[in-house]
Amino acid sequence: MKPIVILVCLGMLMSCTKQNQQTMTTETANKNKVSVKAFFKALEAENVDDLVHLFADDAKHINPYHSGLFPEGARGKEGIRNYWEPVFPNFDGMAFPIEAIYAMEDPNMVYVKFTGNIKLKHNAGVYSNDYYATFKFNEAGKIIEYVEIFNPITAARGFGLLDKMK
Repeated sequence: MKPIVILVCLGMLMSCTKQNQQTMTTETANKNKVSVKAFFKALEAENVDDLVHLFADDAKHINPYHSGLFPEGARGKEGIRNYWEPVFPNFDGMAFPIEAIYAMEDPNMVYVKFTGNIKLKHNAGVYSNDYYATFKFNEAGKIIEYVEIFNPITAARGFGLLDKMK
């Protein structure tokens, strides 16, 4: 009789532990998705302080398809500040509607599909591109890596740089 009671107790303990891990995973995933949405809100508000605050001190911003025309990215909070600060005055507003946002199997990684709609100065139109991005977070909930994937041909065409592509 005693071995059965021990097995039942162990089974219940393992079930509770698994439920607690799932709850923590869901909470982490939801918290990180909120931070991703705050990232886009900071961009739309052109608030570099709020944007930089979301990143860890040693964070990386990576643009793998920069094509030699656009910045490759940035490192560290000050690098990220220096990357974004001069962007805002170049435009008359930005919107980044999110089409899809998913926490990955590791809740410290979030995938986002979004569109960038950037109003060009002097009524020169709107630059639009489709984007995919991944965000990696540390245990403190700060972004440690942001990878932005966009169509470089659409970007070059939108900014009149198609002839400069490498």
